[in-house]
Amino acid sequence: MRIPISKRLLCCASMVQPGARVADVGCDHGYLGIYLVQQGIARTVAAMDLRREPLETARRNAQRFGTAEQMTFTVCDGLTCLEAGQVDTVACAGMGGDTIAGILEACPWFKDEEVTWILQPQSSGNDLRRYLGRSGFAILREKLVEDGGFLYTVMEVRSGGGQPLSPGAQYVTPQLLENDAELVRAYFRRVLSGLRRAVDGLARAKRSDEALRQAYYEMALREVLEMEEAYENRTGN
Repeated sequence: MRIPISKRLLCCASMVQPGARVADVGCDHGYLGIYLVQQGIARTVAAMDLRREPLETARRNAQRFGTAEQMTFTVCDGLTCLEAGQVDTVACAGMGGDTIAGILEACPWFKDEEVTWILQPQSSGNDLRRYLGRSGFAILREKLVEDGGFLYTVMEVRSGGGQPLSPGAQYVTPQLLENDAELVRAYFRRVLSGLRRAVDGLARAKRSDEALRQAYYEMALREVLEMEEAYENRTGN
């Protein structure tokens, strides 16, 4: 029986190492964990969700696909129900970047350098990257995936070795530029469009209390434009 798993979750799964003990935070229907177990990638999966209803749906799906014995299902706020050492990989997919940052911040062992984090922000990716850099997390890989007409990013990060990122790098990382050129160009277009709207809107508002925010977006826009030009020069187009 084929699991109805989305492309963005398949991208998350591709970053999980064989034999991993995985926590799937905000598991929803449970398809990521079910896929990881069914494909022999994950040894165990701790499926967690803040709401009981989707968690019960995930449990029923796991029984239907024959993976329930290698999975646990817990109503949990973020990672508060897990102790250090219980998992070595954490997947947070389908949430806003600020929500993901809050989950990491609330986890007592979030800086454990043995833990791999697979993060797929639905929005506010720049806020998440800013938090990761300030917290010393290194982005090891960042993939672009198109799913249902939308473009998503999925990143593999680990605590240790990370540095604070400039405004532009909070939107476009070097790892992201290693993706398929067509996707990279589409991502540049999307980011630049959003930054221009933000800069224009703040400029029209002319509010003195927004000066720092406006300066941030202006710097990010300049840096991303420079990155786009350098990328096109490097790729020969």
